[in-house]
Amino acid sequence: MHVRRCGDSALLAEVDGLDEVVALYDALAAHPPEGVVDVVPAARTLLVRFEPPATPAAVEAAIRAARPASSGRTGAGEVRIPVVYDGADLADVAALTGLTERDVVAAHIGTTWTVAFCGFAPGFGYLTGGDPRLAVPRRTESRVRVPAGSVALAGEFSAVYPRESPGGWQLIGRTDAAVWDLTAEPPALLSPGTRVRFTEATG
Repeated sequence: MHVRRCGDSALLAEVDGLDEVVALYDALAAHPPEGVVDVVPAARTLLVRFEPPATPAAVEAAIRAARPASSGRTGAGEVRIPVVYDGADLADVAALTGLTERDVVAAHIGTTWTVAFCGFAPGFGYLTGGDPRLAVPRRTESRVRVPAGSVALAGEFSAVYPRESPGGWQLIGRTDAAVWDLTAEPPALLSPGTRVRFTEATG
């Protein structure tokens, strides 16, 4: 692990991969070190923000001493997201995986996904833990506009686009679920550790 200063009030922990990020995040979220006010995971890093009287040295020591709980991820809750599986790339995903389109749908709804981290856009959660057969590459050419609510796959991840934006993920469906709503508290439906079950809806 490499720990670097990030301004006057944060440290950036760099680890080998996503599994290590998740384990470290869970440990720090379960037992936040004194003075730590926010922990932000990414694919291979963890940003830890703190306030006085905490010092960089004390926080770094706490990060290095953190150990994941043996009981696994808890406390983030579970949400169900209904999906109409009529995405523009569903046939391509089926071809890439060697599955039928119905098999792709069954695989997507047949596993509980978990939010590993959030990024790219407010409310965009990177979901892991799905059926490994659904690991597909990004599109060779990104779209200029991906509609809000699009449900997509890329690499080991699945996601729901919170708003219209450019994107290069493989689109397999759409949902009316609001994953980012400024009138809600909190605005983001998905946060690190949240478990997600997709269900099939009719259009």
